[in-house]
Amino acid sequence: MIMRWIIYLLVFCSLNLEAQLTFNITSVPANTPSEDVIYAVGDFNSWNPGDANSVLQNMGASGYFLTLNIPSGTINYKFTRGSWQTVEGNQTGGFIENRSSTFSAGDTIQIQILSWEDLGGNSSSTALSSVSVLSSNFFMPELNRNRKIWVCLPTDYNTALNKNYRVVYMHDGQNLFDVANSFAGEWGIDEHMRDLFNQGDPSAIIVGIENGPERIDEYCPWFNPTYGGGEGDEYVDFIKSTLKPYVDSVYRTLPQASETAIAGSSLGGLISLYAAAKYPETFGKAGVFSPAFWINSEPLNTWLQTIDLPQDLRVYMVGGTSESSTMISNMNQVRQNLLNAGVSDTNIIVNSVSDGAHSEWFWNREFPEAYIWLFRNNVVNTTINQVFNEEQAFTIYPNPSNSKLSLEVTFQVDATYAIFDLSGKELMRDTISSRLTEINIESLAAGKYLISLTSRLGKTYSRPFVKAKN
Repeated sequence: MIMRWIIYLLVFCSLNLEAQLTFNITSVPANTPSEDVIYAVGDFNSWNPGDANSVLQNMGASGYFLTLNIPSGTINYKFTRGSWQTVEGNQTGGFIENRSSTFSAGDTIQIQILSWEDLGGNSSSTALSSVSVLSSNFFMPELNRNRKIWVCLPTDYNTALNKNYRVVYMHDGQNLFDVANSFAGEWGIDEHMRDLFNQGDPSAIIVGIENGPERIDEYCPWFNPTYGGGEGDEYVDFIKSTLKPYVDSVYRTLPQASETAIAGSSLGGLISLYAAAKYPETFGKAGVFSPAFWINSEPLNTWLQTIDLPQDLRVYMVGGTSESSTMISNMNQVRQNLLNAGVSDTNIIVNSVSDGAHSEWFWNREFPEAYIWLFRNNVVNTTINQVFNEEQAFTIYPNPSNSKLSLEVTFQVDATYAIFDLSGKELMRDTISSRLTEINIESLAAGKYLISLTSRLGKTYSRPFVKAKN
């Protein structure tokens, strides 16, 4: 019996030397033959385009899935229909660079396949006319290399000639505006900014910075002996000292920190947080989506404990609860260190989302809410205390809902809830006296809202929900 348990233990330990990574292909080209099988190919299987162990399972409307048991870290990969002649392509059906992802145990990567090289693609761009290339070869003197830079101008930029605009600097510029440029889907930033402007937002200039082969090096402030990195200071200095002065000289900007944000996802989330904490006098706001804090977790948190930060620095962090086992805890640890460094608790959000994924579709969906909150004025700030903590405070379900919203409270009741639209306008308010309350939301228009819950002790918690179409 003892020997059997020793064998079980050895097997268990050997299995845990590897980590699970799941690919989820959410969309494939319309001309994909229904009978064809899709394979994952990469450095995890010696680039075998028809590996029988790397077949994705077709789950119908849920997409295609494959779970790999491989060491966590960085992998390079593509997808085929069984051969290099049937490899995936870009939006026009042409050659696409290898995909690259850095993952930890339990991550799921959401993927859109744009075309197959043998079947051709769609040459149409999805970018609006507000998007243009600022430079195809912008020199980065701090790093002695070049990058493509995109800019998305506000809807009224060429008509409101006396108006100046806030600016948001964003990483992974290929994926921000145009599916034809993207390697993993797009955020739809240009469409979001158009829609927000039409809803009354004063709008912003969005500057997208292309990533390159040195992405890990540039997006990691500290060197990681396994994955690399360590050029984050130079990259941030490039944005602060070279790119921003150029943008401010060419466009009608509001250059002060309170009107300047920096945002990105994964490693882009890490470097955005670092930039705002290093130069709060330049970047007064940071949008941090599914941050890969884990790759620099120890030096990042140690460094945060040594600095002083202004109370009004604003940081919005969002991630999926199932993205990795450490995603939410890492964000909460950073949040605590930001608080200790002097940032007001009303100026930091950690938003944990149950269906969040490490993918462009998720960041696309979450961007408008993050943008609105980052630039929300102080009047609304005092109305909504942005501390997202659904596990400790309350849950709402179903979400989305088209009629009834159930609100379940985890603390002593005698609380008040309020519902706001994304402009901060209060639409509903009522008291609750039981731990489970049903709220009728049929009168709300379809869209995204915030529900804010205030306990009898005055603590306020908020989280988003979606009102579905009736």
